[in-house]
Amino acid sequence: MTSRDLVIRTLQHRQVERVPRDLWTLPGTAMFRRDEVDRMLQTFPSDFTPPKFAYAPGDREKGTPNVEGEYTDAWGCVWHVARSGVIGEVKQYPLADWSALARYKPPYEILEKSDLGSVNLSCAETSRFVLAGSKVRPFERMQFLRGSEATYIDLAYGSKEIFALVDMLHDFHLRDLRMWARTDVDGVSFMDDWGSQHSLLISPHLWRDIFKPLYRDYCALLHESGKYAFFHSDGNISAIIGDLIEVGIDALNSQLFCMNIEELGEKHCGRVTFWGEIDRQRILPFGTVDEVRSAVRRVRRALDRGSGGVIAQCEWGIDDPFENIAAVFDEWVRPLESTD
Repeated sequence: MTSRDLVIRTLQHRQVERVPRDLWTLPGTAMFRRDEVDRMLQTFPSDFTPPKFAYAPGDREKGTPNVEGEYTDAWGCVWHVARSGVIGEVKQYPLADWSALARYKPPYEILEKSDLGSVNLSCAETSRFVLAGSKVRPFERMQFLRGSEATYIDLAYGSKEIFALVDMLHDFHLRDLRMWARTDVDGVSFMDDWGSQHSLLISPHLWRDIFKPLYRDYCALLHESGKYAFFHSDGNISAIIGDLIEVGIDALNSQLFCMNIEELGEKHCGRVTFWGEIDRQRILPFGTVDEVRSAVRRVRRALDRGSGGVIAQCEWGIDDPFENIAAVFDEWVRPLESTD
């Protein structure tokens, strides 16, 4: 069974010989610990790979992402990076004043000028599951363009400008996904960080009114082209996981340890593939190897029913010990004991 077969069977909730593996690395980990990352992947090869592709540069882009200092992204958002290897924060918002909205245009050029020539070839050359990362992130992009506080206020008051912005972003995101729909990739991922440590950042009612229909469109477009829909969100999103499943999310990456993992398993096993993860706030950076192994066993007991539906994913932060990440993947292939 190839890695692609393994992932597809998992997504279809069919029995598999082992859970698929998926290692994420933050920019700094890949930049400064490349030898360790290569060694990890030699020991625990990933079952996923991205296609050979890079979005075309945007007309407004300046500087270099993830390097200490400032850079401007394709949307005109100015990011401040306090330490090389981290993603940074937006400090200057192109739509801080709504008067700029009338003349603002999304960076369609990054789609129109992108070269897809190597995508299908790279899909044909691998036996791994090819997962493309899209630019789709409507809620986060609104905050990058407008500022978080202003975005929350606009959503609460229902200003006409915020709905115009939603429509603008939705058009861009649909174009992005249509681009991927024409390729041979197996799946496409998109994201939005919806949760705080303990709850959703906006009311579930407001989320369902404004954002759920967008996600439904994204999943429908991907499914119509035979692609699987992968979605990531940080924080406690337990209030909307059922909705995400309803609109068609196939694989969900979320911060399990911000929620009741056992309850998630009882409610949603067999309905969605849990795409990781292991606690990257405390256990991976600060825990012992034994604590890491215990965390993996907790996830396995709650979510791994022996019939697919779970992916062994974790994110390697810049300062996380090598042995903790290795323990994650090693524990996934060990026999599961009944108690710690």
